[in-house]
Amino acid sequence: MEKIKVLYIDDEQNNLNSFKATFRFDYAILIAATTAQAHTYLQENPDIRIILCDQRMPDKTGVQFFEEIRNEHPEPIRMLITGYTDIESVIEGINRGHIFRYIKKPWTDTDIKSAIEEGNKFYLTNSLLSIKNAELQSAYDELGKFAYSVTHDLRGPLLSVLGALQIAETVDDPDEVKEILGMMGVALTKLDDYITSLHEYYSLKRGKLVYEEIDFNTIVKDVAGLFRIAGSMEQIKFNVEVSQQSAYYSDIVSIKIILNNLFSNAFKYQRKEATDKYVDVKIDVENGNAVIFVKDNGIGIQEEHIDNIFTMFFRATSQDTGSGFGLYNVKDALNKLNGAIEVKSAIGEGTTFKVTIPGRTHGSK
Repeated sequence: MEKIKVLYIDDEQNNLNSFKATFRFDYAILIAATTAQAHTYLQENPDIRIILCDQRMPDKTGVQFFEEIRNEHPEPIRMLITGYTDIESVIEGINRGHIFRYIKKPWTDTDIKSAIEEGNKFYLTNSLLSIKNAELQSAYDELGKFAYSVTHDLRGPLLSVLGALQIAETVDDPDEVKEILGMMGVALTKLDDYITSLHEYYSLKRGKLVYEEIDFNTIVKDVAGLFRIAGSMEQIKFNVEVSQQSAYYSDIVSIKIILNNLFSNAFKYQRKEATDKYVDVKIDVENGNAVIFVKDNGIGIQEEHIDNIFTMFFRATSQDTGSGFGLYNVKDALNKLNGAIEVKSAIGEGTTFKVTIPGRTHGSK
């Protein structure tokens, strides 16, 4: 077990030596004879959990030192050691320096160990609370974005269909009616894509991973079927190469979500005017690991946007108003599978995604 890191500050060298000699086997001890040296230790050791400081220091009091470091180093638990019996200094320490505990000189080994153990429990509780608060804030932020997106991205296609219906009521020309039906089809396709993304999002957030043997030839055949039709209609060459040399075990739902969204992204962001459009997929499975390459020669991604493309609702281009869930769902699925993703892209040249997913051994959970 990792030792609790403790910083002890005292201007008397004998006290420092005695403290370190007494507690060096129980804790990771740092000693400082000045508050300046203590500042250096705090900068270099962000994992310090407990700070004990003598009240009577040459340049400033222990209370003043704690007040000084409180904002920059709020995590360590602060304890004041002093021989003074004046209760006012204790109250001042609590109010100004947020002192966790007051220890009177001369201290005993039992006093110090008890204080450190209690302080460490408080430190761990605060750390856990900070993590939970950050997670809660993140969840609130995500919920706000989610609510906005649902309202915007569900209503948009529906309003388009309603508008097209209103126009159709006043049109008699069959060609115009056909054009309006095409517009409605595009809107409904976007609505279907969004609902699919929502379902994938829910599956990833709520579903449990179920590991089973996966044949990538079968999965790719299932997932790629619709994209082959879209590729034929849009004159996009769709090439798929699968090489599976060994048995592979993973969660089939997560794998399908990853492939579906990577394929969709590659087809969606093609250069409309290009005559040589393609999407190349290569999957290698060997030694229980899967490596997936999805390459296109589409519009590409600006370098400054690459770090953000896996953020929920982020759209790097206005060419196609996607749901903003696709690559977020890919990243979320990979996190669950302990996978990784790399992106290389250039504007006007295209994008390549490399996904690495470690498999599980047969029977593991």
